[in-house]
Amino acid sequence: MATYRPSAGPEAIQALTGFINTDTLLDLARQFSVTYINLARASTEHFLVTPVTALPTGKEKGKFLSIDVGGTNLRVGFVELLGDLDEVTLDRQEKDQGENVFAKIKRSHDRNWPIKHHLKMDKAEDLFAWIADCIAEVVREAVATASEPEPLGHDILLGITFSFPMAQTSLSEATLLPMGKGFAITSDLNLGKMLLAGYARHCEGSTTSRLPRLRVAAITNDTVATFASLAYAVKAAPNSRVAMGLIVGTGTNATVPMKLDSLHPAKREEIPNRDAVETVVINTEWTIRGTDKPLIDMDIKTEWDLALDANSDAPGFQPFEYMTAGRYLGEIVRLVYQDAASQDAEDLPTSLQAQNALPTRFLSEVMARLELEETKEELEQKYPSASSTPYWTSDRVELLRSIAQAVQKRSSALIAAACIGLLNAVQDIHLDGPSQDGPVNNGTTSSAQPSSEELVIAYAGGTISQYPQWLETCQHWINTLVATGSKANASKRVILREALDGGIIGAGVLAGMTDQMA
Repeated sequence: MATYRPSAGPEAIQALTGFINTDTLLDLARQFSVTYINLARASTEHFLVTPVTALPTGKEKGKFLSIDVGGTNLRVGFVELLGDLDEVTLDRQEKDQGENVFAKIKRSHDRNWPIKHHLKMDKAEDLFAWIADCIAEVVREAVATASEPEPLGHDILLGITFSFPMAQTSLSEATLLPMGKGFAITSDLNLGKMLLAGYARHCEGSTTSRLPRLRVAAITNDTVATFASLAYAVKAAPNSRVAMGLIVGTGTNATVPMKLDSLHPAKREEIPNRDAVETVVINTEWTIRGTDKPLIDMDIKTEWDLALDANSDAPGFQPFEYMTAGRYLGEIVRLVYQDAASQDAEDLPTSLQAQNALPTRFLSEVMARLELEETKEELEQKYPSASSTPYWTSDRVELLRSIAQAVQKRSSALIAAACIGLLNAVQDIHLDGPSQDGPVNNGTTSSAQPSSEELVIAYAGGTISQYPQWLETCQHWINTLVATGSKANASKRVILREALDGGIIGAGVLAGMTDQMA
């Protein structure tokens, strides 16, 4: 691992991006694959089974209330699944909505709230009471604007997306595991019961003010919801399917179907009716300790990564996330710039010296988008000079911008390598070269390959969808690794496709699939 501390821009950029080339990323993808195979078989912290043992058929119907509790925001809304619309209707709707693949899903009463810092620090009861109050606002509005009496019935079926690790033995129940992302809440909480307890007071009182009860139909995490939402919405061709779910936002995670014999025996015990199940959707938790072994072995981590990790809320807990996800990219840029600019005679602005003083959103909305003079003005306003002499010269602005671009490129290249490593681990694509245990099987790849196969990675999250060039860079490296990884991939194409509002839609889809996984 590098032990020097670069003090100039070119050296800093090289330390961040020097590994980004085809050969090194291929080697990294192979090592990620070996790590994932081993963790699936040996670890009980990673590659967690979910109760999702079937995929959407696209014929599910019904109206459901969905909530999405993320690391930054809470979303609540109603999702109506229209089922398998006839081809004429679907074609017309897709043309009317600009080829919208979600044409067979109706949305209503969507609301969005930021999860403020004090809520993250509060007791669990307080956080879930606030979430329940937000749900009540949406339900009350839906009742008030409905054209018929009791439009929602006595019980509303609820789908919940919760963007944190959890243990599940059934689709409607989940127990919280350590959270991360700045939340102080402890684990071992029953999510459904906590939420219903917070909402219960809204079902009391007079008939006119009483709201319908909620019944939890499905609980899932954001990657599984993203996967399910696009799998439902896309009417797959024989040679096209959704193979993976990916989140890159405040945090990052991935999900993929895997065959049961690829998993630790204790995980198989958690699956109901396991004798009748061939595959299960896996929550990889690919950021948790141990998943960064390839990054350590290949000397890709830097001093800045170690410093960020050591000073994080949970040192050592999510080392891959600390290098790739939106909650942390701004802090990496700040640490690198602080070192690279350390030879300046003048001190850094005081406001830039505090931990987490440089938000990733600022990098995305200002550093990556505005012209030089506009950027200089924004920096001077947010991080004013400590003296009468303006600190933000053109050279310093360009240095900060170059570092931000390097951190973005590194994040997207690392995620691309991890995606290809995971797809290799389940034999959806192939990487030539040594693999100590051989790939496992997700049960979806046949020995007779089609002439052309499109594998879709359903993605969601603010970092991948809003940070300029992040998506394009990641897709470029995915294309490169697939094309150069093996001749066996000649007929395959892996594409990133946005599952817009996947957390909300996926929770509704899984709520509509309850009977399929009973």
